[in-house]
Amino acid sequence: MTTVRLMNEHSFMPVVASRRRRPAARPDKIDKRDALLRAAIETFAARGFFNAQVADVARAAGVAAGTVYLYFRGKDDLLISIFEKTMKEAIAAGRDSIAALGDPLARLRAIARLHLDRMSRDRALAVVFQVELRQSTKFMERFSTTHVREYLGIIRDVVAEGQAAGLFRKDVNPTFAAKLFFGMLDEMATNWILSRRKYSLASEADPIADLFVRGLSAHAASRGRRS
Repeated sequence: MTTVRLMNEHSFMPVVASRRRRPAARPDKIDKRDALLRAAIETFAARGFFNAQVADVARAAGVAAGTVYLYFRGKDDLLISIFEKTMKEAIAAGRDSIAALGDPLARLRAIARLHLDRMSRDRALAVVFQVELRQSTKFMERFSTTHVREYLGIIRDVVAEGQAAGLFRKDVNPTFAAKLFFGMLDEMATNWILSRRKYSLASEADPIADLFVRGLSAHAASRGRRS
């Protein structure tokens, strides 16, 4: 048995790691866990996270309440797991979607389409992400320092590559630009949830990317300095 120390930006945490490889999770356990997460998404979206109980999730999944605790520590763990699973999928899909694209605008469009399409295809998940997750400072602080940072990093790298190629203005911090781009997508997703008007959320992706790139354009910046 060896002790490995992992460092994050806040603290040093001792983590005991075994030399033995942990056995892979059985497919039936993965399926059950995913089914419980799906039931939690539907329950939290319909009842609200703070109003929902673990028993409500179990009922939606068609299992006994005790079964939920075989996979999750409680309601908070369910919400955290929903976030982590969805963000991991979004990060992997985001990287795949831009891997074969060289043009920064095409990359930003691909990220925007993927982001908005994911929300529009699963309204319950969108409600949990855009509404329920935002009601707790504790959750927001935790989430903003984990997978969200990695997701923003994908956008930041695209902006930085555009700057290096002379396509984007270099007086804008790429991390700042990434947060702006994410904020545009995030606000449109929230507006789509709250709006009574029925429209395609994914159709907003290209206009958002185009507007963002115009503001970031090196040519637009040079014209502004000459005027």
